Amino acid sequence: MRGKFIVALLATAIPVLLTGAALGGEGVQVNITNDGTDDIVVTVYDMNTRPRRVVLENARINGFTSVPINAIGDATGRAKLSWTATSADRSSPKCGHADTVAVNNDGSVNVRAESSCGV
Repeated sequence: MRGKFIVALLATAIPVLLTGAALGGEGVQVNITNDGTDDIVVTVYDMNTRPRRVVLENARINGFTSVPINAIGDATGRAKLSWTATSADRSSPKCGHADTVAVNNDGSVNVRAESSCGV
């Protein structure tokens, strides 16, 4: 009787665990890429967590360089990220941001600071 219970439990639990891993809740590897020539300072937030979680804070990223991060996937396995960027050169400040970016595992998010900073 106990053996049948264990077999039934495993038969039910394994597909549920595999489905959960495929549909989200797992780490999503993403490259944050500075797609410009100038160095920028970037902060990235994971929007799939409540409260939102900082996954990269005030990181200086050189021109055309990528920084890997790990975020939480949603039910479709995609990371939802928000980012802000400022130019590293304080003599000519530029800013940039994106509110929500959905990205697949091993995807890339291009960040930039091209606009004037609102005061």
